[in-house]
Amino acid sequence: MNSRLLPKSIQALRNYTFSKGIADLIAGLTVGLVALPLAMAFAISSGVQPEAGLYTAVIAGFLISALGGSLTQIGGPTGAFVVIVYGIVAQHGLNGLFLCTIMAGILLVILGLTGLGTAVTFIPRPVVVGFTNGIAVLIASTQIKDFFGLKIDNVPGDFVERAEVLVRHFHTMSGSATTLAIAALAIILFCRKFLKRVPGYIVVMVLGTIAIMVFPLSVETIGTRFGGIPSGLPAFQIPEFHPDMIGPLLSPALTVALLGAIESLLSAVVSDRMSGDKHNPNVELVAQGVANIASPFFGGLPATGAIARTATNIRSGAQSPVAGMIHALTLLGVLLCAAPLAQYIPLAVLSAILMMVAYNMGEWAEIPKLLKMSWATISVWFITFALTVFADLTIAVEFGVILAAMLFIRKVATTTTVSTVTPDYIESGRLHTLQGKQIPDYVTIVRIHGPFLFGTVEKLAVISDQIEKYPPIVILRLRNMTAIDATGLMALEELAAKLHASGRTLIVCGVRSQPAKLMRQAGFEHSIGRDNICPHIQAALDRAQCLQEASVRTSTPPTTSAGGLAVESGSR
Repeated sequence: MNSRLLPKSIQALRNYTFSKGIADLIAGLTVGLVALPLAMAFAISSGVQPEAGLYTAVIAGFLISALGGSLTQIGGPTGAFVVIVYGIVAQHGLNGLFLCTIMAGILLVILGLTGLGTAVTFIPRPVVVGFTNGIAVLIASTQIKDFFGLKIDNVPGDFVERAEVLVRHFHTMSGSATTLAIAALAIILFCRKFLKRVPGYIVVMVLGTIAIMVFPLSVETIGTRFGGIPSGLPAFQIPEFHPDMIGPLLSPALTVALLGAIESLLSAVVSDRMSGDKHNPNVELVAQGVANIASPFFGGLPATGAIARTATNIRSGAQSPVAGMIHALTLLGVLLCAAPLAQYIPLAVLSAILMMVAYNMGEWAEIPKLLKMSWATISVWFITFALTVFADLTIAVEFGVILAAMLFIRKVATTTTVSTVTPDYIESGRLHTLQGKQIPDYVTIVRIHGPFLFGTVEKLAVISDQIEKYPPIVILRLRNMTAIDATGLMALEELAAKLHASGRTLIVCGVRSQPAKLMRQAGFEHSIGRDNICPHIQAALDRAQCLQEASVRTSTPPTTSAGGLAVESGSR
């Protein structure tokens, strides 16, 4: 079988050693304990029993690691699904959720088997940031009740109604629950800043549980609300399905599939950056699909790659997908041996954990960057965010993609020009042409030809995957790049950072009017240095020569304080 079609687990086991096994064991145990409070918190916030989150982490987590295309990714329930799952359960019940999850799993398998694993790159960055911001706000709003211990019988699913109810009942705040939640949040933040190797989520869960067992605190726990968590293996059961449920669930299933694909591939990219590996997106999507098909038969929820748990896995020393499988078995061991203790876990602590999760997933640092972009980019982000919060996540994603596609067409259309060729035009073109120019050995020129918008940025891998093979200076020639958007600009910034980290300089030359305007608005010059943005290829070569001469005098690589970036026609 073609090795490109094999799961990473099989490829990794070919050269598996005892030392790797020990490293995977430690990492798997660590991330398994970190996943314990998160899995229960996500389930509770989704409107289902806490054990459903654990069942998801065990079944789906094991399958994603065993069958996936990423070396160290961890799968399981995530915050991205909380809002959509809550809505599905409220409208269609648990059986509706199970059917929707299976349908989403089938869609993911189809995406992977047909080689469309990269299709999610056609969802523009402003849309992703918009609904991620919105989901974070919604998750935080659902945790206010338990964080402050408010006495509310039923919290509405609608954001505006929920806000009104929370404000109206805020006088019922519990001092004990609030103190416990604030203390938990403070400990998590302390561990995050000063004790980075100590998993704050585990610490607060253990301390909170001990506090409930020792002190007579009047706070709600998993036991008081849900009656605890059943011990033992999750039971296999076939949910009750009705054909008339399929139609209404098609749209939510598509949303779950898209969210799962986006989240898993983003997580896999994070895994690649931290581990130095390269994931296979299509194999990964097939594994995600299989996991989501299997999860409902054991009472589980939708699952996808979990960025924070993946990062924890790698920092803990994971060497292969075996660590992810051990993470799932660790949670299974908790279910078999320690489930009765879960009844003492205070919901205020779990709400503090989810508040932290909401903050971490919000990608708030992206907002100032987006606000520097064009009005079209800002409108896509804001409308997607607003629809996510005030309408429906499915509508938000669909509308955001449609709006972005319309703006994409408009942006491409505006790059078409018709003009008369004049002697001045011919003369100005001589500075941009490569013919007759000497390309020194310390320079590689790469070009981008055509619009560089969402859906095309993966083509930049021709550079990023071969950085170590390049000489000290890379020139990116943008003479024929007719348009760029926020997604494309972010890809260039990431390339600049990678080149700078490798000791190389990036120089950009020949930028046309629309890309140049967006780069100025976004402050792109701060990423590569103002002197490394040149008007044409001759100026870029002159700049490269100056850098090279300076490096010879100082005996250091020709980099600048801001890095360096340039792209041209791909061959020297």
